Amino acid sequence: MLLIELVALCGLFWGACWLGTGGDRKNLYGFRAYPDAVQNIVRSRPELAGKIRQQRPAMTFVGNLLLFAILLFGLGLLTRREDFAGNFLNALLLGQGFNLFDLVVIDLLWWRNTKRVRFSGTENRPELYADPGKHISSFLRGIVMFLLVAILDGWLLTWI
Repeated sequence: MLLIELVALCGLFWGACWLGTGGDRKNLYGFRAYPDAVQNIVRSRPELAGKIRQQRPAMTFVGNLLLFAILLFGLGLLTRREDFAGNFLNALLLGQGFNLFDLVVIDLLWWRNTKRVRFSGTENRPELYADPGKHISSFLRGIVMFLLVAILDGWLLTWI
């Protein structure tokens, strides 16, 4: 059941990523994930610079923590165990599996190679999008975040 949940979660995320990209306006939503070279080009364009949303990293982390705590709690209800260790492990495997899928499939294989995420004027400059640094740092933050989610959800699922 856990594997089915993971495949469904990854499939939904893939769809959200695909639908959330394509054109400058949509691509601005994920602006902080772009390499610095791309961010500098976009900031230098007056028609786009004013549309960039500034996000505080701590607020993004807390928002994602809450989102995934709720999402994995809901999925955890389907695989609930009587003990904390079982609930914690299920949530941890689901979260870290999702995090790994995001890094390898979405970020390193798809995102860096598709023209769909490229801003206008940079479509034919794939080298600008090749730096994996922001994706790897996001993955590392995800390890910590999903560990916290697993602790919280493991506890909640045990005591409900």
